[in-house]
Amino acid sequence: MKKALAGGLLALTLVGFGTAPAIAAPDGASEPQAEPAAKAVDFAGTVALSNCSGSVVRMPQSKADDPALVLSNGHCLETGFPAAGEVIVDQPSTRTFKLLDAKGAEKATLKASKISYATMTDTDISLYQLTTSYGEIAKKYGIKALEIEDDHPVKGRAITVVSGYWKQTYTCKIDGFVYRLKEGEWTWKDSVRYTPECQTIGGTSGSPVIDHKTGKVTAVNNTGNEDGERCTLNNPCEVDKNGKVTVRHGINYAQQTYGIVPCVTHDSKIDLNRPGCKLPRPAAAQR
Repeated sequence: MKKALAGGLLALTLVGFGTAPAIAAPDGASEPQAEPAAKAVDFAGTVALSNCSGSVVRMPQSKADDPALVLSNGHCLETGFPAAGEVIVDQPSTRTFKLLDAKGAEKATLKASKISYATMTDTDISLYQLTTSYGEIAKKYGIKALEIEDDHPVKGRAITVVSGYWKQTYTCKIDGFVYRLKEGEWTWKDSVRYTPECQTIGGTSGSPVIDHKTGKVTAVNNTGNEDGERCTLNNPCEVDKNGKVTVRHGINYAQQTYGIVPCVTHDSKIDLNRPGCKLPRPAAAQR
């Protein structure tokens, strides 16, 4: 996983955790014949965590008075990595986030009231609910939340990974999608694979992946193969539908985010029973 960092610049043992695999579209997804002009991508709405990157995000249906949400990786939780199969819902949190403006300057410190949802099963995401609303953030700091795209990413589309931790961006294209991405004990479904230009580093975990055409969040950055090893920590491997394993040394990945949208209801509440919501549920709820 793409390196969540501890103590400022020191990488955790799991150096690979930093970009999250996304719930991606099938490899056969069509792409436009000509790439449209890119919408400007800056740092506004991104945040820096103590060990990772993230962003203030809204759903297409979110209201100004809804509590704001911060998106990052499941492996970026202050409580440590969730185990394979573990799903965390509505747990108290007082975590803080440094909110950035368009140029990457720190504008405010935002505070969580809870971890609304987090997992490293099938995907690698965390959603924190803040003590402030979208409208309050816009009014006080002049910064709007990034909107999560409600459709799957498109192969060949130009993207930018925006790291609030490093105040750095990485631009490339979506190279394709991975049926299963395995790293250590974790397996992620339908992950986004970047073209080689996106050489994300430790601390970029949780960064929003912005689609140039829409200007919306299409995935969340989370991992990459650092040493050429097969399916080990920091060295995810690709597994196709027939079980064939492929190792791509130096290639990085993200998790698609469109699957979050159907699971968020009024007041930014996570409803895993909502029609269309396919995010993993806590084990007790699956029985």
